[in-house]
Amino acid sequence: MAKRGKDSTKSIIIKAAWELFYEQGYDETTVEQIIEKSATSKGSFYHYFSSKDELLSTLSTVWDNKYEELKQQFPEQMNSFDKLLFLNKELFTMIDETIDAELLASLYSSQLTTKGQVHLLDQNRIYYQLLNEIVFEGQQKGELTNAHSPFEITKMYALLERAFIYDWCMCQGRYSLAEYSSAWMPLLLGSIREEPGGSE
Repeated sequence: MAKRGKDSTKSIIIKAAWELFYEQGYDETTVEQIIEKSATSKGSFYHYFSSKDELLSTLSTVWDNKYEELKQQFPEQMNSFDKLLFLNKELFTMIDETIDAELLASLYSSQLTTKGQVHLLDQNRIYYQLLNEIVFEGQQKGELTNAHSPFEITKMYALLERAFIYDWCMCQGRYSLAEYSSAWMPLLLGSIREEPGGSE
């Protein structure tokens, strides 16, 4: 059996914690339950986290792990614009199915008031790296506009996603985030798309 690396042990704890938060609520979840579900040890848990509260800032890790999976799932010949829509729909489907809207709202609130690192905006995240890669590739292939830099387009995309998530939280998750964004994201991103045969 392969030995767990440090990063994988941390990821396993994070994944187990967020599954429990969704299944039974944050307040009802204990550190002991997280340790049991993750099949790790108390020592491992406290090596990475000082308390259960510290896990709230790890949602960006959960999402980045999802992006690691998704970047392996792009259908062949999918253009860059459709890759962006694919990522959005798949991530938002995961949020619909596994993240409690009230807990997500609390996390976003804490990111607004924190004096430390704003994890969701960390440009070193896989999220931003992958988006920049897709946008750069799209510009090189003539699929996305060169009127803006990859950084500017990535920032706009991330801003749109945060706006959708903010509204969903405000509405207490009463509608499907994935369905709503699937209807509107293509329209909102339309200005960055280059049509085949368009002017260079």
